[in-house]
Amino acid sequence: MNKKNNPDFLVPVCRPNTLHNYLIRQAILKALKSQQDIFHGRLLDVGCGEMPYKSLVASGFNNVECYVGLDFKQNAIHNNSPDIYWEEGKIPLDDSSVDCVLCTEVFEHCPDPEAVMNEIYRVLKVNGILFFTVPFLWPLHEVPYDNYRYTPFALERHLTQCHFSEIELKAMGGWDASLAQMLGLWVRRRPMRRFMRRILSCCFLPVVWILGKVDKPKNALFNEGSMVTGLSGTARKLKD
Repeated sequence: MNKKNNPDFLVPVCRPNTLHNYLIRQAILKALKSQQDIFHGRLLDVGCGEMPYKSLVASGFNNVECYVGLDFKQNAIHNNSPDIYWEEGKIPLDDSSVDCVLCTEVFEHCPDPEAVMNEIYRVLKVNGILFFTVPFLWPLHEVPYDNYRYTPFALERHLTQCHFSEIELKAMGGWDASLAQMLGLWVRRRPMRRFMRRILSCCFLPVVWILGKVDKPKNALFNEGSMVTGLSGTARKLKD
């Protein structure tokens, strides 16, 4: 199914067959909506894939005037049709030409994340803002293009090296969501007989749902022993 028409991204529902991705999709959507006021003008979706959030940001966020999807011309993973393509590691846009950037679940796939961050910085206008998400507790995926899992400290270091300011990072899930996500991944992705997967998925559903509801990630300090499912963040360009 084309993700642009897949309600699991924009209206994620906890069902036996979505236990592996329900919480992460819910968390990304919640993080995105919580920051909707920062999106305005010309928005660039970096690594847009099949553009699962296009209808939300282009129509649901009132201050966005133009949506531009960026990805590779030849994509081995997604059946996508982006608006523009990477050209020899460069974004084919002028300096300071976009107001904001959306980058969901992309940086973990970048062999050189700072090269991508620098290009984002270049095309952002002064006072422009980047919104991003990355997974932390997630299996290998889109192999062999899965490169990193980031701690908040690594992300802050990379973004600072690329001259971003006002960097804010938040956990998309804490200990309870982490357990729920692992249970969901185990029952939906571990090799097992189909009938056993169906039975266990139904058994695990209320547990995953309850753990997701009671989860309260502590974002402020990312202390020793903190557990996160993934991270969302914003960073701003304050000068050329």
